Amino acid sequence: MVDHQSNTSSTSIMESKPLHPLHQIAETPTHKLLLKQWLREEELILHRIALKETQIDSVRKEITQLYCFFFFFHSTALILLFSAASSAGGRGPFCRRSWIPSLCSLLCSLGIIWAVRYKTDVEGHLEKLLQREKEDCKLLAKCVEELKKKGVEFDLLKEVDALRRAKSLRVESSKAVRKWSSRDFVSFFFFTVACLVIALTRVILCNY
Repeated sequence: MVDHQSNTSSTSIMESKPLHPLHQIAETPTHKLLLKQWLREEELILHRIALKETQIDSVRKEITQLYCFFFFFHSTALILLFSAASSAGGRGPFCRRSWIPSLCSLLCSLGIIWAVRYKTDVEGHLEKLLQREKEDCKLLAKCVEELKKKGVEFDLLKEVDALRRAKSLRVESSKAVRKWSSRDFVSFFFFTVACLVIALTRVILCNY
């Protein structure tokens, strides 16, 4: 009789003990479906983050190649012009036709500057997308953690609405536009170098 009562009491204690939140989620279709959906979305976001990082690295390599080509082209052109002017032994026709290499140098410089600006804009756009994906991943990971912690006590409507509000606030805060950026200074620097190269071209062809 005593054993039967002890077994009954232990059984009632086990039944009254609350289930683990993960067990509660497994037994609740809505919470289980939401958890699966969030975990799948988290994997997709991580995949997009890796893809964006690869794209940013590729664009940065292309920008570096444009930098190298800009300085290599102008340095080579100046050396060739200096050699030609020195071998000619005077100003001669080089000074009268100095506008031809100057114009070619300017056009080439403007083309490279445009390409650099375009690539830097692409880099900035990809960085914004990457930052947005990382913030979405953090928000989603926080929601998944709360769901696993609370189980059936997790308020679906309240938490999902909070997640949407957080995303909308993040989008609104990212709309701030800066008047000046590092890309503007880079473009101005290369344009200044291009003007100096034109001046050097004139000096080399008319003074040697």
